[in-house]
Amino acid sequence: MIKLVFKGGAIVFDGSSPTTIKEIVAKERPDLFREYIAANKNGEIIDFHIPVKDGEFKLIPFDEKEGLRVLWHSASHILAQAVLRLFPDAKPGIGPAIENGFYYDFYLEKPFTPDDLDRIEKEMQNIIKEDYTIKRESISKRVARKLFVKNKFKIELINEIEGDSVTIYSQGEFVDLCRGPHILSTGKVGFVKLLSVASAYWRGDEEKESMQRIYGIAFRKKEILKEYIKRQEEAKRYDHRVLGKELGIFGIYEEAGPGLIFWHPNGAIIRREIENFWINEHIKRGYQLVYTPHIARSKLWEISGHLEFYKDNMYIFPVDEEDYVVKPMNCPGHILIYKSKIHSYRDLPVRFAELGTVYRRERSGVLHGMLRVRGFTQDDGHIFCTPEQLNEEILKVFDLSIFMMETFGYKDYKIDLSVRDPLHKEKYAGNDDDWEMAESALAKALKNRGYPYKREEGEAVFYGPKIDIKLLDAFGREWQGPTIQFDFNLAKRFDVFYIGEDGNKHNVYLIHRALLGSMERFIGGLIEHYKGAFPLWLSPIQVKVLTVTEDGEEFALEVYNQFLEAGIRVELDIRNEKIGKKIREAEVNKIPYMVIIGKKEKESREVSVREHKRGDIGNFTVENFIVMLKEKIIAREVSYSKEV
Repeated sequence: MIKLVFKGGAIVFDGSSPTTIKEIVAKERPDLFREYIAANKNGEIIDFHIPVKDGEFKLIPFDEKEGLRVLWHSASHILAQAVLRLFPDAKPGIGPAIENGFYYDFYLEKPFTPDDLDRIEKEMQNIIKEDYTIKRESISKRVARKLFVKNKFKIELINEIEGDSVTIYSQGEFVDLCRGPHILSTGKVGFVKLLSVASAYWRGDEEKESMQRIYGIAFRKKEILKEYIKRQEEAKRYDHRVLGKELGIFGIYEEAGPGLIFWHPNGAIIRREIENFWINEHIKRGYQLVYTPHIARSKLWEISGHLEFYKDNMYIFPVDEEDYVVKPMNCPGHILIYKSKIHSYRDLPVRFAELGTVYRRERSGVLHGMLRVRGFTQDDGHIFCTPEQLNEEILKVFDLSIFMMETFGYKDYKIDLSVRDPLHKEKYAGNDDDWEMAESALAKALKNRGYPYKREEGEAVFYGPKIDIKLLDAFGREWQGPTIQFDFNLAKRFDVFYIGEDGNKHNVYLIHRALLGSMERFIGGLIEHYKGAFPLWLSPIQVKVLTVTEDGEEFALEVYNQFLEAGIRVELDIRNEKIGKKIREAEVNKIPYMVIIGKKEKESREVSVREHKRGDIGNFTVENFIVMLKEKIIAREVSYSKEV
């Protein structure tokens, strides 16, 4: 039997012979085509073209995340079709849906221009209006090689696909090698906008051909597309790569190599404040701080399994006739520290935390400012506990995660509970009891705290289930936030145990957790979330003292020293410039507070205070203003810092 589930109802159909969801819906409820785009079966997204025989399928609406990804994937095919109409010599590569939209890679000797993108976009809209039916077909590899004989990139993909057959999708004159999923016709895409073009190595390999990658976005409704474009244009103004340079936060230098972050003085202050906050909060909650070396023998990574599955992303070098590895993660080091002595059940839980710098061999084509780098500092934590302690430890980690994120001004979240595929348990480490206990503990924590979440079957990593918290920033964009993860793999590989009350060895339950992820990516995200205007407690310069005339210099220096003695980060501007210019410069540099000192302030021994983006907030004695500042710093206020 085939069961199609949708909001407010279901269709049950005799699945004695293979059919497609398209055929079932067309026969039973054709009105559903207006709202639904694909189906979900046990975590696998299936389009309406694929033959099905039995099982339950949850229909996916157009405007859900999975639905949008199907829409965007189809839009990428429309992009390729439009490019080939206008540039017949172009060689299409791949065109996936991505987090926000889609792209397609093309090999073409002549670079695309902005005018070319306009022409391509108009042709895409023509293809949408022509409303071609999209068809799926399974063909032999031999036939596929003939079909794509003039495209070396498609031939390479065909040769890598397992089995004797491949699938193709066609629309009008356009045919592409593709697994899907796709919509039913080009007309259902709606409205498209091409965003940019960039160079990208074929499949991210810098030793292969340089492709031209065209990025785009699509929505069914024009007003949704317009609103998205408006938000994106606003977000461009606050790109962390631009603001990071303007505000003296970080730099990346060709002489040193791509993907390596140099923290400038202002960035170092922001990072140190976050690290101090992170350290203090962990100590309060019973964590022990550790530090592990940046390199270790390759033997360690053989035991952990990283050398077998992760070798291409690791830096390996010889030392004294044996290989060493620059650490790509901190987990094995924490395990070695735990194993340095025998632990009783009375010792548990043991909580280790480290701000550990790691290095990963990312391809140059995927590097992006602070968000995707080769060297970064993870805020790693590992909890070694008994089964009985599991639920409480998960709750504590979850509460700490939410507290940390809300401290930085993130109030909106999307939470995923990633569990194993129940139909393919053989793909995962650990036994049924382990997985059921771990998945139950994670689900119980989310329910206990009343947070809605989405259960993602088949999305767990092979060594354990996890909670992923996605943060929504000031622009409504998702950022990877805290991750809470079980590991049934490393604990067994390293024989991590404790002595139970019965005097026997028992397997430890190991919880990985990262709250910020990496300092680089987190601060890069904060730059954009705050639009460069960091809250007072994080701002590199918290107060700037500005003089109106030379007469105020002596008092200004006195005030400046009072701030320094109080531990306030302060700058003094006594240049012979107009006060209006000094204020504008402080505003551009997003200084939270400006203290103005002129003749009147000198005589009254009070200072005139301006707040960033708010203007004049009154006169204060220096002592009272310092008290106010310290109260705000202690409270870690963030609301005022949002740009208007």
